[in-house]
Amino acid sequence: MVSVVHSVAAQGEDPYSLHLLADGLEAHESARLAAALDFAREIYAEANLGSGEGVWPHALGIALIVAGLKLDADSRVAALLFAVPARDERAAESLGARFGADVARLVRGMSGLNRLRPITRNFVATDKTGGKNAQETRAQVEILRKMLLAMVEDIRVVLLRLASRTQTLRYYTAHPGDLRVEVARETLELYSPLANRLGVWELKWELEDLSFRFLHPDTYKKIARMLDETRLEREQFIAAAIERVKRELADLGITAEVYGRPKHIYSIWSKMRKKDLAFSDVYDVRALRVVVDSVKDCYAALGIVHNLWTPIPKEFDDYISNPKSNNYRSLHTAVHCPDGRSLEVQIRTWEMHRHAELGVAAHWRYKEGGQQGANDDYDAKIAWLRQLLTWKDEVADSSDWVRHYKKAALDETIYVLTPQGRVIDLPQGATPLDFAYRIHSDLGHRCRGAKIDGVLSPLNTALKTGQRIEIVAAKQGGPSRDWLNVAGNYLHTKGARVKVRQWFASRALEETLNEGKTLIARELQRLGQGGANIEEVARRLGFAKADDLFVAAARNELNLRQFQAGVRGEPLSGTAPEMAVAVRRPTKEPKGILIVGVDRLLTQLARCCKPAPPDAIEGFVTRGKGVSIHRIDCPNFQHLAALHPERVIETEWGGAQTEDLFAADIIVDAHDRQGLLRDVSEIFAKGKINVTDVNTQSRQGKARMAFTVEVKNLAQLQRTLDLVHDIKGVVAARRG
Repeated sequence: MVSVVHSVAAQGEDPYSLHLLADGLEAHESARLAAALDFAREIYAEANLGSGEGVWPHALGIALIVAGLKLDADSRVAALLFAVPARDERAAESLGARFGADVARLVRGMSGLNRLRPITRNFVATDKTGGKNAQETRAQVEILRKMLLAMVEDIRVVLLRLASRTQTLRYYTAHPGDLRVEVARETLELYSPLANRLGVWELKWELEDLSFRFLHPDTYKKIARMLDETRLEREQFIAAAIERVKRELADLGITAEVYGRPKHIYSIWSKMRKKDLAFSDVYDVRALRVVVDSVKDCYAALGIVHNLWTPIPKEFDDYISNPKSNNYRSLHTAVHCPDGRSLEVQIRTWEMHRHAELGVAAHWRYKEGGQQGANDDYDAKIAWLRQLLTWKDEVADSSDWVRHYKKAALDETIYVLTPQGRVIDLPQGATPLDFAYRIHSDLGHRCRGAKIDGVLSPLNTALKTGQRIEIVAAKQGGPSRDWLNVAGNYLHTKGARVKVRQWFASRALEETLNEGKTLIARELQRLGQGGANIEEVARRLGFAKADDLFVAAARNELNLRQFQAGVRGEPLSGTAPEMAVAVRRPTKEPKGILIVGVDRLLTQLARCCKPAPPDAIEGFVTRGKGVSIHRIDCPNFQHLAALHPERVIETEWGGAQTEDLFAADIIVDAHDRQGLLRDVSEIFAKGKINVTDVNTQSRQGKARMAFTVEVKNLAQLQRTLDLVHDIKGVVAARRG
C-alpha cells in the first residue's frame, strides 16, 4: 500500500482521498478520519514547515504512509493532527474531547519527539578525524536512539515519526533544499536503524535509498545507471528462474508465489563497499523471493533451489531457526547458475513476509478501552518489545564506556540533557545530584541547586527522560552530609554516594595530617630539633613516608621515647610496654589484607558483598569475631558504619601477590533455551573457575542463574562476565 500511495501523490492526484486513508477501517472510524481531515485542513491553512513543505501536505503524507502500514484509526487521525499543538494551543487542548484520549496522547508523543530535533542534528555530524570524538559521537547517536524510544509510551509514536521522516525525504526529492544533506545524514544515523530494529523494511529501504541519493548523488546515479543498463537482461534471467522454480514447486504440490525481489541501491552499495565486490558480483542484483504457506514448505523450497543450482559457500543463512534480534525470519541463500551468474533467493511464509515488510506494525494489537481480553498475549508482546528495544547488539565498539551504553536496559534507564544538548543516561530514580556527579565529581561537590527545564527544583527530585538539567554550583565548597541520608533521597546512584564518602574521607585524612604535623612540629621544637629531616626520622621509625608518621601521631599511635630516639639518631629500644598500638607496620592477614596501624587482628571476608582485590574495602570490628572486611559500597557495611562509626577501621589489600581464592557471586539473565546452563558452565571450566553454588530459575521463557564462584581477583571475574555475556541468549551477566 505504501508504494501505491507514493505513486498516487507523485502523479499529483488527490493525495488525501478518503478511501485510501480509510482502507481497512470500519464506517465509524472512517467518519472520525473525515472529521480530522476537515479539522486539520482548516488549522494548517497555508503554513509551512522548516523544510519548506506545507504542513497540510506533510500531514497527509504521514497519514497515507501509516495507512499503508495498516496501522489503526487512532494512528491515522494522529498523523493528520501531528502539528496542531504547534499551530493552535487552544485547539490542541480539545483534541482528547474531539477525537479521543488515545489520539491526544499520540499527538503529544510526536510533539515531544519533535523537541529533540535540534539535539539529534547536533550529534549526527560526521567526525572526519575518526578518533575519540568520532567514538563519542557514535555513542551519543546510540543513546539518542534509546532516548527516542524511552520518551514514548506507545510504539506507534515511533512509527509515526518514521513516517514523518519518510515524507520529508520524499519532499526533498522534488524540492532540493539546503537542509536535505543534513537530514539525510541524520536519517542514516538515527531513523534507518530504528526502522531496522522495529523490522519495518517497507520504510527502512526507502529511508536508506533516499538518504544515500542525497549524500552520494554521483555514486547513486552510477549504480542506478548500471541497474538500468542490465535491466532487460536481468528481467529475462529472473523470468526464466521464476518459471523454473514454480514448475519444480508445483510438481511437489507446494503452493507458492515467486517473484523478483526489488533492488535497493543503498543495499547494493553497502555490499560492494563492505565485501570489496564489483557490481556484477553482488548477489542480490539478481534476486528471487519465494513465499509459501508453511515452514515445512520453506525447507522443501530450499532443497529445490539447491538442487537446481550450485549453492555458494558461506552465503546461506537460516533466520527461521535463528531469527534476527528484531524477530525477522526467512531463509537466505545464494547460488551459481550454469552461465556463471549468481542469484540470491529468499524463502519465507506469508506470516514471515508480513512481519518482514511491516515489522511491529504487522502484528501489534492495542488494547481497546482497557480490555485485557482484547489480546490474550498482550503482556507477552509488551515483554518482547521491551527486550527488542534494549539494542543489545547495535553498537559494535568494544571500549568500556561504549559497552556501558550497550548494557543499559530501556525500562531501568532515563535520558536527560545537559544545557549544551548532550544526552546523559542515568538509572531510573536518579536526581539532579546524581546528574551533577555523573558530569564531574567537582561539579557534584559544588552543587547547590538545579533547574529542571528552566525551573528551580529540589536536589532530591526524581528526573524523567527528556528533561534538560542545569546545575547551580558554588565557586568552591563541598557536599553536605545530609546527602548521604537515605531518607532524604538525594543520591540514587552508588557512584555518586561513593564520591561523597571519599570527599569526607579525604577531608578527615587532611585534618588528621594537619593535627599530626602540629604535634610533631611542637615536639621537635621542644627537643631543639626544628631542622630535623622528618622523612629520615619517619624511615628510622619504620614508616614508609612522613605522612604516615603524622597520622600515627594524631591517632596517639606513636611512642614518645621511640620518637625522641629516632630524632636524635639513637638506636631504637624494644617495643615499649606503654605503646598503645605499634607504629604503622601492618601485619599481613589471611587473603592479603592489611589492617592499617593494628597488629594481629582476626579478619574474615564478609559474605554479604564478597570483596575481592582490588575492591575498595574497609573493616568493621565485630563482637567476638574480629574484623569483618566489606566492600566500601556494601549496603550492609554502610548501615553498620552509620550506626557505629567508631568501629570502622581502615583496611587495604596487601601489596604482595597471593594465591588465595575469593568468593564472588555472578548473576546471569537470559532467554531460556536448551543447553544454556551447559554453555555457561563451559565458560567456567575453560577459565578453571570453581563453582561452589548454583541456583537457577526459569519463568515464561526467561532464565535467571545465580552462581557462587572462586576467583583470584576482579580482573579474572570481569573476563568471565564478558565471556558469559557473549553467549547466545544472555541478556546480562553481572557481579552479585
